[in-house]
Amino acid sequence: MAKTFIFNQERDQWLKLSDSELEKNCRLDFYKASGRGGQKRNKTSNAVRFTHEASTIAVSDCSGRSQHKNRATALKKLRYQIALQVRVAPGTPPARLDVSLSNTEYPIFTAHILDILNDNEFVISNAAQILELSTSKLIKILQRDKILWQLVQGEKE
Repeated sequence: MAKTFIFNQERDQWLKLSDSELEKNCRLDFYKASGRGGQKRNKTSNAVRFTHEASTIAVSDCSGRSQHKNRATALKKLRYQIALQVRVAPGTPPARLDVSLSNTEYPIFTAHILDILNDNEFVISNAAQILELSTSKLIKILQRDKILWQLVQGEKE
């Protein structure tokens, strides 16, 4: 289960930062990954860990052979984890509700949906009314992302 933090509106600012600006707010560690992958993985420090200083959220990536690629992937993961874990009082509902998972705006979209759900004690039908959607449409939006859906299901219990 993910931790839930409550901050002021800083979260949206964090999610809107460029990659280089977000990196400045993080501690960056490089290390040698372990496991399968052979000589390149076991002998070079291409694994990356970002720890966001303000929220203490840490993510790492060692999926690629390149430190540069792992760095970019870890930043995407960091934005997503901030969206999943940091809650604020809900503001205006997202203007677009058809944001794809690959869209750069997806983390902020996810954060706003979770804020509304959190404010409504994860009762999907109540959140759907606020978003002016049917309950089934909101469920479909949430189910597109397995991690998001599991988080919502876990909070309902």
